[in-house]
Amino acid sequence: MDPARLRAVYEDLHRHPELSFQEHRTAGIAAAWLRECGYEVVEGLGGTGAAGVLRRGDGPVVWLRADMDALPVAEETGLPYASGVDGVSHACGHDMHVTWLMGAAAELASARDWRGTVVAVFQPAEELAKGAQAMVDDGLADRVPRPDIVLGQHVAPLPAGSIGLTPGPMWAASDSLRVTVHGRGGHGSRPETTVDPVVIAAATVLRLQTIVSREVSTAETAVVSVGSVQAGTKHNIIPDTATLLLNVRTYDAKVRDRVLAAIRRIVAAEAAAAGAPRDPVVVLEESTPTLTNDVAAAERTRPALESVAGPGRVFDPGPLPSSEDVQVLATAAGAPITYWLQGGADPALFAGATTREQLMEVAGRIPSNHSPQYHPVPHPTIEAGVASLLAAARAWLS
Repeated sequence: MDPARLRAVYEDLHRHPELSFQEHRTAGIAAAWLRECGYEVVEGLGGTGAAGVLRRGDGPVVWLRADMDALPVAEETGLPYASGVDGVSHACGHDMHVTWLMGAAAELASARDWRGTVVAVFQPAEELAKGAQAMVDDGLADRVPRPDIVLGQHVAPLPAGSIGLTPGPMWAASDSLRVTVHGRGGHGSRPETTVDPVVIAAATVLRLQTIVSREVSTAETAVVSVGSVQAGTKHNIIPDTATLLLNVRTYDAKVRDRVLAAIRRIVAAEAAAAGAPRDPVVVLEESTPTLTNDVAAAERTRPALESVAGPGRVFDPGPLPSSEDVQVLATAAGAPITYWLQGGADPALFAGATTREQLMEVAGRIPSNHSPQYHPVPHPTIEAGVASLLAAARAWLS
């Protein structure tokens, strides 16, 4: 692997971000790279996904997965290779994920000391929580060899070269809902002739905050956030409808069901209390399951990650409220998964931080994924991520 070439690939991907299910250019670059390395390539999986297969005789089948999509976030990093697309950027670091997988795929293709099959999976639309399912629905597990293990990593605001690996539940399930409240519009000067959906929405937002504080045990975990409230067009017009966009994070399926039921109950009750002329509409738009690392698989992979990260550089960050749809690929293929955090921040920012608590405290103070200011440092993040993915793959290949 030529480090300079890989760095150039990363900067090019960063300059040309593509939104979910629009990753045509990114997927084309990945597919061309895989063909150059000798992989059999399948394109158009799930719309814009791609996969490459490299066979080396009998042995385990290892899937290595990277997501490709960018976010509708205007970049504010000031980098010389900053996004050239207005309002779109790789604020979550998926360009780094693609670069890592391309680098690891090239290294595995040039090595001759392993047996088995490597499948490099470049997935679209993780940010919509729909890309993994789209690839599954398009027959991914039948169009490439089924895996014995699914491996992947996510860049994080941790020191470059460090690794966060949590056996068991690692990332939360995520559910995104659209709630439409119906009122009866009219003139702002005569509110008595209307049913004001803005007031219903406001009361609903406040009441929703009691779900976690009053209906979820302190021994359980849940997050309910209202990310958007939309209503009306003018100062003196009471609108007919108001829309709330909600996101829920949970780890336990029973807690998830209880929280979602509480949301529906509260939304309906607030509308009824206000005399709404129609029942509100609640639509589940996006959903991902809990990302759960197979404990035995994680422990098998850990020594390989420690071998490249170094002593004390692989730690357990514990369950985090982030979410990912990679679990869908593993579940559909009937395979265990091992997924980890790969540090991508300047190590100098973490000077003196040695414990898990200290590392996480610093990570909470610097720009993180989805921030307009977020970006990994290319060196040594690229080299470290390629080495980690390569070592993890080798831990499973014969």
